Amino acid sequence: MTFDTKNDRYRFSSIASRPAYAWPNGSRLAVYIALNVEAFEYGRNPGPDFTTMPAAPFHRGYAYRDYGNRVGIVRIHDAFAEQERPLAILANLSVYDACPEILVPFRRRGDEFVGHGRTNSERQLDMPEDQERAMLLAVRARMEREEGTPPSGWLGPFISQSPRTPELLVETGYRYMLDWWFDDQPQYFRTDRGPILAVPYPSMEMNDIPALINRGLSDADFEAMLISGFDQMLAESRRRPLVYAVSIHTFLMGQPHRTGILTRLLRHIRRHADDVWFTTPGRIADHVLSLQQA
Repeated sequence: MTFDTKNDRYRFSSIASRPAYAWPNGSRLAVYIALNVEAFEYGRNPGPDFTTMPAAPFHRGYAYRDYGNRVGIVRIHDAFAEQERPLAILANLSVYDACPEILVPFRRRGDEFVGHGRTNSERQLDMPEDQERAMLLAVRARMEREEGTPPSGWLGPFISQSPRTPELLVETGYRYMLDWWFDDQPQYFRTDRGPILAVPYPSMEMNDIPALINRGLSDADFEAMLISGFDQMLAESRRRPLVYAVSIHTFLMGQPHRTGILTRLLRHIRRHADDVWFTTPGRIADHVLSLQQA
C-alpha cells in the first residue's frame, strides 16, 4: 500500500493566531474523560500482557482485560457517579454481546456512547474498503438500536485508520473523529466527501496505556501528569479556548490501587468548576459546529 507524502487533510494554523471563543457556560476550558470499554476474542492476541512476551492462546492478556469488564469498570463508574461527572464511553460492539450489563449504568447516567469498532481484535488498516464501510455501518446501526441514537463520534480500535477512513466516516454519518490528535482545539479535517471535525483525544500523552505501560511511569507520576496538565491548560485558557482530555481503560484505571487517582483528579477539577466546562466530546463537537453555522 502506498501513501501520499503530503498531508493536505488540514491546513497549518498556529493556535496563537486564531480568534477566541467561549464554551457554552462561558468558560474557555472544556474537559472530558474517555473510558475505553473493549472486548477481545479469546485466542487472538489482545496486545501485550506487560509481563513476558505473549504467546497463543494469549490467556494472560485476555484475562487481564476481562478483569477490567468484570471488576474495574464498576470502580470507575462509582468514582464518576460520586463526583457527578459525565463520561464518554468508547465501546466496542462486542461488549453488547459479551457483557452488555456493564453498559447499563452509563446509559442510565446519560453518558455519551462513541463508536469504537466491532472488537479490539481487528484494525481498520487491515480492512478492504467494502469491509471497513460495512463495519462502520454495523457499529452505527447496532449502537442506535441499543442506545436509542446513533453515535456521532468515532475512535478506531488501536487508533488505526486506513487511507479511506475519513471519507468513509463522513459517508456513513459520523460527525467527528478522535483518531487524529494534532491540536488542543477542535479542527476541521478535509475529506473528499466534505469536512469532518477532529476533536482532541490524548492518544499519546494523558492516556493510561502509553503513560503507564509504554513509558513505565509510576502511578504517582501519572497522577502528577494529569493534574499539572490540567493546571497548565486552565492557565492558558484565559487567552484561548482549549480541550483538556484524558483517556482511561477499564483494566488499568479500574485496578484498586489506581482508583484513587481518578477520585483525586475529579476533586481537583471540581475546585475549579466555575472555570471549566466538564462535558463530552460530542457536546464539544456540537458547540463548534454551531459556531461555524452561526
